[in-house]
Amino acid sequence: MISKVLKTGFIYFLLSSANIALAAASPEEVVKITASSVLDRIKQERAVLETDPDKLYALINELVIPNFDFILMSRWVLGENWKSASDVQRTEFVEQFKTLLINTYAKALLEYSNQEIKFFPVELGDKPNLAVVKTELTSSGSQPFPVAYRMFQKNEQWKVIDITVDGVSLVKTYQGSFATEIKRSGFDSLLQQLSDKNSKLETNLKSGS
Repeated sequence: MISKVLKTGFIYFLLSSANIALAAASPEEVVKITASSVLDRIKQERAVLETDPDKLYALINELVIPNFDFILMSRWVLGENWKSASDVQRTEFVEQFKTLLINTYAKALLEYSNQEIKFFPVELGDKPNLAVVKTELTSSGSQPFPVAYRMFQKNEQWKVIDITVDGVSLVKTYQGSFATEIKRSGFDSLLQQLSDKNSKLETNLKSGS
């Protein structure tokens, strides 16, 4: 379930995000305006990206990562465990969590095959700095697949703080598994688990497996 949420959500966002001047843009515009430029990059660089993982990582870091608030996501996903963690543990977790998302779905960028993205009116939250951008991925012969981006505005810039795929929240899904590991073996054990997983994913990507 975690893989489904992350992979589908990242495919959407990889196709519809770019790190350009969007400080004054609406939540929908952050996701929508740049779609054409990213699709062009995919088409132009697909052959290189398929054979050079470092370029794939660079592209994700350039286009996607700046549009996520990983500190807020980390605080939310850890809940009470964030409060009890040390500053060093918090810093390490944010880095490992971000790396997990990059490593796990680096190849999601290459899975685009002419699907279309349908956008719905933005739903504003109870607070003016919260909003949800709802979309559907459509392709011939398949049922529409809903993906929603929960967004938070800070310093006049909207960033993603959660992805919901077919009703399943990325953050809430990870909340359970992370909390279980911390309760069973401690916070440092979770950090080691994430580090080991990231190393394995990076090795697999570079070996093409």
